Amino acid sequence: MADCNPSNLASVIALGEGGGCGFLAALKGPNTLSPGLHIRTPRTTQGGGGRGPTAGWPGGGGGGGGGRGDDYPSYGERLRRYRMGVLLALSSVVMLFVSFTTAYVVRKAGAVWDPARNDYVSNWVPVTLPVKLLLLNTFGLLLSSLTLEVARRRAAEDVALSPIVDIPGVRASDSNALPWLWTTIVLGMAFLAGQAFAWYLLQQANRSLVTTVSSSFFFMLTGVHAVHLAGGIMALFYAGMTVWLHRPPETRRIVVDVTAWYWHFMGALWIYIFCLLYFAR
Repeated sequence: MADCNPSNLASVIALGEGGGCGFLAALKGPNTLSPGLHIRTPRTTQGGGGRGPTAGWPGGGGGGGGGRGDDYPSYGERLRRYRMGVLLALSSVVMLFVSFTTAYVVRKAGAVWDPARNDYVSNWVPVTLPVKLLLLNTFGLLLSSLTLEVARRRAAEDVALSPIVDIPGVRASDSNALPWLWTTIVLGMAFLAGQAFAWYLLQQANRSLVTTVSSSFFFMLTGVHAVHLAGGIMALFYAGMTVWLHRPPETRRIVVDVTAWYWHFMGALWIYIFCLLYFAR
């Protein structure tokens, strides 16, 4: 083993060959290491593999909830969750109307035994639909989808502008979506009123056919659709009242966004129902 005297050049060379003396001892000269001095071996990893939470680090220690705790979801996460919930709800609505359509087609193609003819005959009696009124209702519903889409985009802008609304000298509004939102509500209520008037006209034009199977399917399909659309109007009412309830713009944007998805689906569903009732009479 090489001499540990630092004056000996060979001791320094021996350090690179795995000598038993510390490199710090060779550089300190004739003095030896202090008994209280310890050289700490550097650590290459920290426990479970990673960097701990750091102040100012994105996502570090805050849970993405704006300082509300690790279990509080962020605005984007809340929006994604509500959208997923709407999609799950709409899947059940699709299954409901698929079953209605199946029953409609099977019953229309059905037949009963006629002893006089000694054969199966169809007892399906088509109803006279108020086509012009239903077309007008369809146009109003499609227009409401357009206004609600504008409201959805304006609500997203309100969220983006919300941090500067309270700054003195800055003119910005956090309710740009409200006019379009209330316009959609008015158009939706007008659609429901038009549907009720279509029921009245159908009863007046087919007094003897009100209790037939074909008319029953009309009332069932349009009625169930109207109930679902009324639920969307209630959600829009809540979104419009959030300003007076002092809810944050993020809450209004989430309500408007998920209701817009729901509303657009109801518009497409009504077009499907109308085509089914008109072309498969």
